[in-house]
Amino acid sequence: MADKVVPRFLNRVVMPGDIIGSVADLEGKLEGKANLKFGPGLREENGVISACKAGVLRHRKPATYLIDSNQRRYVPVKEERIIGIVTNRGSDSYKVDIGAAMSACLPNLSFEGATKKTKPNIQIGDIVYARLCVANKDMEPELDCTDGSGKSTGLGPLSEGFMITCSLGLSRKLLSKEFELLECLGNYFPFECTAGMNGRVWIKSPSTTHTIAIANAITNSEYMTNNQIETMVKQIVKGIQL
Repeated sequence: MADKVVPRFLNRVVMPGDIIGSVADLEGKLEGKANLKFGPGLREENGVISACKAGVLRHRKPATYLIDSNQRRYVPVKEERIIGIVTNRGSDSYKVDIGAAMSACLPNLSFEGATKKTKPNIQIGDIVYARLCVANKDMEPELDCTDGSGKSTGLGPLSEGFMITCSLGLSRKLLSKEFELLECLGNYFPFECTAGMNGRVWIKSPSTTHTIAIANAITNSEYMTNNQIETMVKQIVKGIQL
């Protein structure tokens, strides 16, 4: 489907100002099965889709288009899931560092089952996995620890564990089904892992040695193929066993 929509640009480098296509053409190919969504790097104005940053145009099934680039600073995008660090707490909300130019706001009631009497006990320095419900260049980003229907679905405070930072490109790779690193590590280590779109990865493992090994594997895997990743993981396991 995607190849017929934007054959000139799909999986190719685009530059700011390039016209990708029109909303009408893209929606016409969807046949009403999914809602068209634009990810980072794409802008829609008067029905025309254009690139606003340099990178590779990607398609994510069923109907999401985005520009894949390895920028240094995270730019908040609505509905993306990120990992933040609580930096301040007020009477009705928390301030959260998400690695962007501005801190984000996390209301006290933005948790599953939260009420004015039963608020989550979150302290400064705690790590949270949250969804960006407001992301506008002219407004402070706002976070929500529910999926929009009141359910947490994995969102919320991340207790214990260890957080590392990586490039934005690597964090997107970790969330891709084609990237086999986490699956390969899971064959040898019992662990939990959460990757945020803002270049932060949270790891929790029963063993400190395993946690360090997993963190090193993630850091080293950015430019590896799946075959190289499998070889690397086997070498790490062998080194631990020795």
